[in-house]
Amino acid sequence: MSISTVVSEVVAATPDVTWSIAVTGRAEAAHDPGRRLSTASIGKILLLAETARQIAEESLDPGEVLRRDPAIAVADSGLWQHLAVDALPLADVAVLIAGVSDNYATNVLLQRIGVDAVRTLAASLGLRQTALNRMVRNVRVPGDGTKLSTGSARELAALMHRVARGKLISAAVSERLDAWLAVNTDLSMVAAGLHLDPLAHVGDRLRNKTGTDDGIRADVGYLRGERPLAYAVLANWDPEAGDATEDVMAGMRRIGTEISGTQ
Repeated sequence: MSISTVVSEVVAATPDVTWSIAVTGRAEAAHDPGRRLSTASIGKILLLAETARQIAEESLDPGEVLRRDPAIAVADSGLWQHLAVDALPLADVAVLIAGVSDNYATNVLLQRIGVDAVRTLAASLGLRQTALNRMVRNVRVPGDGTKLSTGSARELAALMHRVARGKLISAAVSERLDAWLAVNTDLSMVAAGLHLDPLAHVGDRLRNKTGTDDGIRADVGYLRGERPLAYAVLANWDPEAGDATEDVMAGMRRIGTEISGTQ
């Protein structure tokens, strides 16, 4: 069965879910790839990319110590909120973001880098639908519908493909971003189809980043190799109309299983 067939079946089996899907590289498949959806933590990739760019250009020191700021503390995903240490090297803060999608670390790094710098990077990369819009919040602000991040599968798969080929800004930027993405521990979505150890897969071919929130599941990444394959699978639904999580996760894993069999 082809990836395109699997994608079509997954979409057909979840009529109440809005999907944006793109697979590119040594295999191709798509469903509404240009559609912009909410992507939760996926936008943190742009923060990491801008951080890697500034380090490569030596305008940012990876050893610079960043301190936790109670004014931008946030719970939910992450480890730093549970650690005793109040300050970490900037490069370690980036690892927390890539590894466990650490929200507190995200806010600390974004405070240092600046939202405007991340937006400028996105524009320079030609991204029109993919953005990191703000810091992570503990609670939603009434009347403010700004999503943490948005993106389309076409843009995100293309972005991942550029990293996989060492062509995102420069080889040095791509290499650093690849190393950060290698430590991601969330292999519950598309990546589940590869059956890797979530805590020990740095040496394997997968690199990915996920995003999770109410009514949102997203997984973008790539399989390394001479002919890399990149993917972006984004799903949105109305949680008040019913919980589609089980069906969405099953569909994402089906896509991952098919992707894992590509040569």
